[in-house]
Amino acid sequence: MTRTATVELSGLGVPESLRWHDGALWFSDLAHGTVHRWDGSGGLETIVSVPGRAGGLGWLPDGRLLVVSMDGHCVYRLEGDGRLVEHADLREIAGGPVNDMLVDAQGRAYVGNFGFDYHAFAREHANAELYAPPGPPTTPIACFAPDGSLIGLSAPTLFPNGCVVTADGSFVVAETLAMRLTAFTVKPDGGLADPHTWAPLISPLLWKLVNRPGVAGWVTRRVSALLDVPAIAKRSSSPIAPDGIVLDPDGETIWVANALRGECVRVARGGAVLDRIATSQRTLSCLVGGADGRTMYAATVPTDDPKRAAELNGGRIERIRL
Repeated sequence: MTRTATVELSGLGVPESLRWHDGALWFSDLAHGTVHRWDGSGGLETIVSVPGRAGGLGWLPDGRLLVVSMDGHCVYRLEGDGRLVEHADLREIAGGPVNDMLVDAQGRAYVGNFGFDYHAFAREHANAELYAPPGPPTTPIACFAPDGSLIGLSAPTLFPNGCVVTADGSFVVAETLAMRLTAFTVKPDGGLADPHTWAPLISPLLWKLVNRPGVAGWVTRRVSALLDVPAIAKRSSSPIAPDGIVLDPDGETIWVANALRGECVRVARGGAVLDRIATSQRTLSCLVGGADGRTMYAATVPTDDPKRAAELNGGRIERIRL
């Protein structure tokens, strides 16, 4: 039986990049460019407003906050006196808005980007049209040292998004437009190598057809475009477009926020879907946190287009006990 999350916070733009830090929920609002903290008992605390729209979040070992500037193509560091200082530069790396980020225990920051202006495309076209040959642009994940210097770039990926480090030390990233979770080996210097599929989230046949040239591909893309209609998408169970991801408390499986519909799904290595939690809207980020690490939070939106979302303020934070 599918369980359903309950709405805890509303009136947000595009809540994203959920994090549990120092006993509270933190997140960015991609539409309004702000970073917020919520302890679960009162109103939201606004931590900082970020030039170029706030994106992924993380913390250095000394406790200083790192936050992505999506349109500024950089990562800022929040100093103790409240100043935002540029920490890492992606201007020559990112092909589109900079996106999610993972900061590991050593303070290394792994930062993805869209690879192109996705929202400009989506305002004029169905998502499925992205796969008409030659397909959407690829882009690397950038790895930065704790001092903000560039360690290196990963192999090309399709819209790298949320990421986790598993119990065995693998770096797993959600490739949203590839509809898969991809694992990398972390090299001694922190760089990423040996990409391989951790979990496919679309059937191999559908993936082949949607990328195919000719009539067969055109028909598949036209049919797949129906998933842009919320009433149709919510009645489907496949494929899954992974956005934010988080490890389950079992340390082996991964919860995926499905950007196509209102749900979070738990998947095993290889792609088997083990559990589903329904949310009220499309889900962009998920987190397992709380005082005992058994509460799931989900960030949901009626639209992820930042311009439209800033007008609607329909973003929500939802919660369910695991």
